[in-house]
Amino acid sequence: MVPGPFGLDPTFWAVLRLVISVALVLFLILNGALLLIYLERKILAVMQDRIGPYHVGPFGLLQTFADALKLIAKEDFRAGQTDRAFFLAAPALVFSPMLASFVVIPFGPGIVGADLSIGLLYLATLGSMGVLGIVIAGWASNNKYSLVGGVRSAGQLISYEVPGILSLVTGVLVAGSLSMVAITEGQPGPLVNFFIIPFAFVTYFIAALAETNRTPFDLPEAESELVAGYLTEYSGMRWGTMLALTEYGNVTIVCGIMATLWFGGWQGPGIDSGPITGPLLGVLWFTLKTYAFILVFMWIRATLPRMRIDQLMSFCWKVLIPATLLNLAVTAVLLLAFPGSLVPVAIANWVMVALFMLGLPMLQQRRLRRLRARLRDRAPGMAAAG
Repeated sequence: MVPGPFGLDPTFWAVLRLVISVALVLFLILNGALLLIYLERKILAVMQDRIGPYHVGPFGLLQTFADALKLIAKEDFRAGQTDRAFFLAAPALVFSPMLASFVVIPFGPGIVGADLSIGLLYLATLGSMGVLGIVIAGWASNNKYSLVGGVRSAGQLISYEVPGILSLVTGVLVAGSLSMVAITEGQPGPLVNFFIIPFAFVTYFIAALAETNRTPFDLPEAESELVAGYLTEYSGMRWGTMLALTEYGNVTIVCGIMATLWFGGWQGPGIDSGPITGPLLGVLWFTLKTYAFILVFMWIRATLPRMRIDQLMSFCWKVLIPATLLNLAVTAVLLLAFPGSLVPVAIANWVMVALFMLGLPMLQQRRLRRLRARLRDRAPGMAAAG
């Protein structure tokens, strides 16, 4: 075991180090969620020509802290007919996998909780566990809106995990490792994996939006249809844990995965400058890349409307999954056919990106033409009935 500082017993130091690490991650998650909430409010306000938070603190900086204190102070109300044990356990089942995911995220050179050789598989496994807590929350609430929200979430998250994992597998084929640290170290220069497998990035980005319940895929908590979905019966900090902390924590994780697998993670200018400045610059580069994707998530929320549940599921099973399967097969065949070069893989991926971008509007136009044709055929019958 690693000896502790100041002559501490190794066993005691191992336990203390674990407690300190968990406390530090919780501190970062709590403050990161508050920062992202404030940032999203301000960005959406700018895009929608509003002011946003500005009353509490300078520039409204303390508004999210006031909201957090309000949630902590609110009564932990629970309806009488809920299943007490599962109702109380659901927020922990949703929050714990997100918390454990930060263990393998490499924030900088040597700054990682655990360099697992199966780090990406570990992240994919934990990402699929959150749906259990959401379904349990919907069922234990003994509320039809909550139950529908939970079932919607199960269908959506399980469906979009398939293209998300297939996109990650495509990245692993090119990177040659499941270790997040090895994947980062394999992209030291400007030729990052995004230029080699951009189509896998596009499909994973779409799947990540759906898996984090972000617009336009926020069907499980659709307030216009389901009051608040699986969150309807929750209040106080249990509601805040499931909605604010877990959602923004998951957004940070998927954006960190994209920054690591496709954009070199903490790689950037100056990381070899010294034993102190190098890791600090690495953390800076990783943070900038991750928050760039988070800003795009917020931009999409301000731009796109929510999809219908049938459109959401149809897009996943009829478009996204076949596209990711095709990309995985093409990438694997080209890697076997041209073992010494990634140029064929890059050309094929960019061709698929172009076809995907051109094909989606064509499919939408075709769907609209069919819809208009059905409405025209139905119009005479409706007029005769009237």
